[in-house]
Amino acid sequence: MAHPVSSHSRPPAPLKHVMLSEIVAVTSIMRKNSRWASSSLVVTSRDSPALGTNMGLRISSPAHQTRVSGRGIREAELMAGFLQLKRGVKDMNDIRQANLTDLLSPFFSILRSPLSTGPITSAALSALHSFFVCGLIAPDSPGLDAALIELSSTISHCKFEASDSSGDEVVLLKIMTVIQDCLCGSVGGGLGDIEVCEMLETVLTTCCQMRLSETLRRSAETTMHTLVRVVFSKLYSLDPEEEEAKLLATAADDAETELRMSVTTEGELSSSTKDETDTEKDSAQTEGKQSIEEIGPEMPVVPSVNRPAFGLPSILELLRVLVNVLDPNDQQHTDSTRLMALGILNAAFEESGSMMAKFPSLKAIVVDTGCKFLFQLARSENTMVLHWALRTISTILDTMRIHLKLQQELFLTFTIDRLAPPIPGNFNKGGTLMLSNSKSRSYSPSPKPGTPATGSPSVAPVDKGDAETTASTSSRPVVPPARGETRDMILETLSNIAGHPSFMVDLYTNYDCDINCEDLFERLVDFLTKTVHPTNHVGSMESQRNAQYICLDLLLSFVNDMTARVENDESTSAWPSDSLSAETLLQKKSKKQLILTGATRFNSKPKTGLAFLEENKLIYADLSPEISKPRSLAIFLKGSNRIDKRLLGDFLSRPDNTELLKEYMSLFDFKDKPIAEAIRELLEAFRLPGESQQISRIAETFAAAYFAAKPAEIKSEDATHVLTFSIIMLNTDQHNPSIRKRMTIDDYKRNLRGVNDGSDFSDEFLQNIFDSIRKREIIMPEEHTGLLGFEYAWKELLTRSRQTGDFIVCNTSAFDKEMFKAVWRPVISAIAYAFITFEDDYIIQRAIAGFRQCATLAGHFGLPDVFDYVVVSLSQATGLLSEPPLSQVPNYPVIDVEGQAITVSRLSVEFGTNFRGQLAAVVLFNIVNGNGNFLREGWTQIFEMLKNLFLYSMLPTRMLQMEDFLGGVAIIPLQGTQLQKNPSRNDGGLLSALSSYLMAPYSSDQYVPEATDADIENSLSAVDCIKSCRLDELYSQIIQLEPEALVAAVRALEALAHERTVAKLKINSDDVPPVDGQPYQLPYDPASVFLLEIMVSITMQAPQNIEELWPIVFEHLSTLLKSSTQYSILLIERAVVCLLRLCQLLAQNPSLRDQAYVAFDLLAGLPTNISNLVGEQIMAGLIHVIEKNKDIIKYQTEWNLIFALIRSTMSRAEAARMSLELVESLTAEGTNNAVTTDNFVGLLTVCDDFVTLAGTVQEQHQHRGRRVEPLTSANSPIISRAKKAIDLLPSLHQKLVSFVQSTQIEENQAWKTMALPLLIVLGRHSVHPTREIRHNAISHLQRILLGSPLTNDAEQKKVEEVFNRVVFPLVDELLRPQVAARDPQGMPETRLRGSALLCKVFMHLELRESRVKTDFRLLWIQVLDLLDRLMNVNRGDQLYEAVPESLKNVLLVMNAVGILVPPGSGEDELQKTLWLNTHERMERFLPGYLTEVIPIPDTVTAESNTS
Repeated sequence: MAHPVSSHSRPPAPLKHVMLSEIVAVTSIMRKNSRWASSSLVVTSRDSPALGTNMGLRISSPAHQTRVSGRGIREAELMAGFLQLKRGVKDMNDIRQANLTDLLSPFFSILRSPLSTGPITSAALSALHSFFVCGLIAPDSPGLDAALIELSSTISHCKFEASDSSGDEVVLLKIMTVIQDCLCGSVGGGLGDIEVCEMLETVLTTCCQMRLSETLRRSAETTMHTLVRVVFSKLYSLDPEEEEAKLLATAADDAETELRMSVTTEGELSSSTKDETDTEKDSAQTEGKQSIEEIGPEMPVVPSVNRPAFGLPSILELLRVLVNVLDPNDQQHTDSTRLMALGILNAAFEESGSMMAKFPSLKAIVVDTGCKFLFQLARSENTMVLHWALRTISTILDTMRIHLKLQQELFLTFTIDRLAPPIPGNFNKGGTLMLSNSKSRSYSPSPKPGTPATGSPSVAPVDKGDAETTASTSSRPVVPPARGETRDMILETLSNIAGHPSFMVDLYTNYDCDINCEDLFERLVDFLTKTVHPTNHVGSMESQRNAQYICLDLLLSFVNDMTARVENDESTSAWPSDSLSAETLLQKKSKKQLILTGATRFNSKPKTGLAFLEENKLIYADLSPEISKPRSLAIFLKGSNRIDKRLLGDFLSRPDNTELLKEYMSLFDFKDKPIAEAIRELLEAFRLPGESQQISRIAETFAAAYFAAKPAEIKSEDATHVLTFSIIMLNTDQHNPSIRKRMTIDDYKRNLRGVNDGSDFSDEFLQNIFDSIRKREIIMPEEHTGLLGFEYAWKELLTRSRQTGDFIVCNTSAFDKEMFKAVWRPVISAIAYAFITFEDDYIIQRAIAGFRQCATLAGHFGLPDVFDYVVVSLSQATGLLSEPPLSQVPNYPVIDVEGQAITVSRLSVEFGTNFRGQLAAVVLFNIVNGNGNFLREGWTQIFEMLKNLFLYSMLPTRMLQMEDFLGGVAIIPLQGTQLQKNPSRNDGGLLSALSSYLMAPYSSDQYVPEATDADIENSLSAVDCIKSCRLDELYSQIIQLEPEALVAAVRALEALAHERTVAKLKINSDDVPPVDGQPYQLPYDPASVFLLEIMVSITMQAPQNIEELWPIVFEHLSTLLKSSTQYSILLIERAVVCLLRLCQLLAQNPSLRDQAYVAFDLLAGLPTNISNLVGEQIMAGLIHVIEKNKDIIKYQTEWNLIFALIRSTMSRAEAARMSLELVESLTAEGTNNAVTTDNFVGLLTVCDDFVTLAGTVQEQHQHRGRRVEPLTSANSPIISRAKKAIDLLPSLHQKLVSFVQSTQIEENQAWKTMALPLLIVLGRHSVHPTREIRHNAISHLQRILLGSPLTNDAEQKKVEEVFNRVVFPLVDELLRPQVAARDPQGMPETRLRGSALLCKVFMHLELRESRVKTDFRLLWIQVLDLLDRLMNVNRGDQLYEAVPESLKNVLLVMNAVGILVPPGSGEDELQKTLWLNTHERMERFLPGYLTEVIPIPDTVTAESNTS
């Protein structure tokens, strides 16, 4: 209500008019009442003597006195006051200059008079209201202070005769209006503490009068709210230190005038009125003392010039009264009264905000009784009381949080206990702080030693570590769960309390990192996450869903706030420098978990617990000369409130723990402490055991420790011992309810006579002990029950709150990582559940944001497990993880939509209708895109979804394009096909298995269902969603991952591929028996090929990580290839291609080149039927590897692997062609020639194999019939390759010569291992079924033998080897009929060339002057034998004539060099023998031919004839 600041803002005339009008209004109503009807005459009669005297007249007074006696006099005086005021006002020029007390005095008199009726009092109150409104009562009015004092007193003691209840309540409403005008208006600041208290008490008592109407009480309550806000707003203008000092000074100076307010709900109408039900009663009954405890003696109406304005005293008293009304154990007040007080208190806290905490006197009330009563009301069954209690608690915690650390812990713990579903089998082992006077006990936040709580549970799952760190460490009671509306209100309150960004951080730093506090952060998150999931412990579905929404909102807010701190450092606050550092708190948190585990194990089995504590250096780590083992253990036991107090008492009192008990006792400070208090402190630390010997042992040790502190009055240790027992017994006697006759002080004194070392204790000493125990029971641990236990535990909480310090509020990011690590799994699980099950769009949107934020946090903190969990959770929501129902993918219709081929499959239709699944997919892949480095196990789900999308033809085309050595880019078929021969190929080979990849995905002969319009539309939606997922971008990003993430991705692929191949084969082969001796073969699975291709493609595009990836991929490939006959040939072919593609990378990495040879060896070991089918791919890949890395193969062992691969694939036409091209490139002339001593033999063998294969093919061809045209290089690629191969041998020989000349190899070794084998190969193929091949071979052989440096001047041994292993076998083969039958028409020519070769080689190698002395008779005879056979093999051919000519040339040369000389020429013995042998052998097939060619000298002939 607005009021003028000054009365001078109005002209004096209106104010004067208002005053006169209000006088008339009041007096008019007074005259209407019969009691006041003659008051004007009475006044005139009373006033006439003065007037007569002034005129000189004598007036008799007795008659006047008779008329105006009794009540009439009082009524006349009231009326006269208004008449006098009226006269005075009329004479005033400016009413504002008049003293305010004089102006208002008649009105005050009416209000104070018990003769006044309701209408009259109402008129007077209305007048006062008008004066406030018009500004007559203004801050600058003369005598304002005195007027306000009298106004306050008058309003507070307003009396009137009751009439009808409605009229009387109007009066009360106007009283409150005037009070509001006064306190809330411009003059309110001038009120003193007493006046404010009087007014507030008046309104407050009206609020509490249950006899008044609901309307009046609600109006009074509204007024009280307004007044309280005004009063408490004064705190902002007060100086706390100055006000507190004044308060202390006032209390010390004048304790008797202390402000006191009280509120009652029984008695009269209000604290300031008399509700007189009988109008005939005397006005004395209007005092209303039964309805109010007055502030003090009635204030005299005298000005108080130096009276200070109201301040802290009145605010403090108001707060005290309001808090006391809340006491649930005070039967004087009802729930209605408490409800009113709660609303007023809430308004006070809302108005004052954090200012109240700056005043220690106010804070003390809130921290102690305020919180205590409010927390107890939080268990109220009255819904409105509960609502306002929770609201007020929420307001207090919001405004005074930093000063209510333990109080907030208690409330939050209680709240969670009530909201969380009960845990079966959980029970309370000890008394703890409770929020009601029932015997069920709640958690005592961080109790001091002696309080009963034994631990706090960890939110982490049991499998996180030791089970002892879970709820078993807590003695949490079973709190009745809140249900229905109560649950909703508590949840809403929790939501309000947790509304600020730093709430979770504050919980973690203040409680979870404090060994003496609950793990409130973890407990709260655990509760929130579990509540998001459905439970059977709540009421209606609406209530359950509301709880789920609230808890989810809190979780999402927690994640959002943490993300904001991570992404924006400016939004965070620096950790207070005057507090423990963040690192220290985190260490305490870690240590807390160890202590909880150790304490739990100790409570279960002390020996085990001590071993654990010692192992983790929680005890005995501080040993020194001053600290022994018993003392170290005693320090831990006394300082840990997690130890079971009952067990502790038993453990300490054991006979073998005497030293420990002494050290434990020495930790107490008993100096100058009364023995009753010392025993109280001791017995609060542990529970006294039950056995008398144990009690005696503890009592003796205590007596020794206490007596050592030199207490007064006690003369000996024995006296201390006896006195200790007496106090324990006295405590039981005084407080055990089963004892009826209790001990008196005299009894107690009598029991202790002569105990004090033969003398008595003083009466005062024993009286003090007796009074201490009688008034305050020694409550042992686990005996804290009922209201007494609660009061005790609350005092302990207050004690600890003074030691624990303030609640630190800081929106810091220093703890975010550890917080997130502790709770990420249930949080993400809850978000995922909400996303999957909730229907509200806003919730779904928030859940999506939550997923993204969790992923952001996982990346920021480097927690791949979190990222994995997000991916797993979202992937389950996509619906893309479902497997195809059949082992073979069915045919689905392919629809052309605007030039785009759309496959309408089961998955595309289902996914197109699953909007939530589409959202999950988009969110999932958007999260993974750019964050792949943080993903580990989640790759399995990613690739599982990609695999299913592939099976249903929903992947982008780019992800299906796989590289190939032969065809470039290929598409993986969704169905397997049979390999077929291709008769149109010029090379006569078989199609590569890859050719089937280029076929359509489906066979045209199978049924294809029709697609409906709805199916097409849904499929289009699915395709659009997949496009939004940007799968191709993800595929591109994978190759850029960091090594660890990349390895995880490839491992996931390998695991999926292994499951679909190796594992599946093992399962099926065990179930399916072999057929016709053939092992079970796994049907073609396109998914296995897809996974393999993706795996290898990723590896190929990440060459920098080949060392990490190769073992993973090779393990899978080798497993497939080692069982190649049991898999589809399509899969094996792809495995071969992939392996060779990887070999390209291996070849580029020197440290992994040996792995390439392992791969080659694996390929070379493939079964023949497999290598025949995949030969093209093997050779194409091999050539690619060698061409790109020419230096990869250096040594013979390595070359042997290459040549083994070539030989294994030679039967495939295309493979053979590529193999020969490779050999040709290796043996090419020039700088590109790659023939070395290491590969020479291998190349020779390969060429030999080519030619041999051609011979086999030629023979098979000839067996078809005589009319079959023989194969030639013109019509047969095989013959052509053989011809090329045989033509490569001279080049090899030439290279070999260069090796010898360059001393790369020793000549003899070269001859034995290279030259001679080459000659043998040429000799063997000189009888090849194909004419052109054998002619080329024999020609090459002849040129080499006649022109090679290796054979020139060769020693006889080599010559003999040439003839015995090359020439002779060659000619001998030519003479065989079977050989001749291979080519009847061409073989004579070959024989002719063979005979010429025989003769020429013999002449070249043997017929030299240097060999004259060489004995080659045997060799020569063999030559003659072969010539004999050649000549006579077919007498009709050219050979019959050619042999003699060739032989003639040989004989002439032999003669010319002096090897073969006729007799009589001076020959030696060797020559004689050679001639005789030659003559003898030639005579068999050419008689006389020798002497014809080499005539015998005539002398020799003559001698011969003579003889």
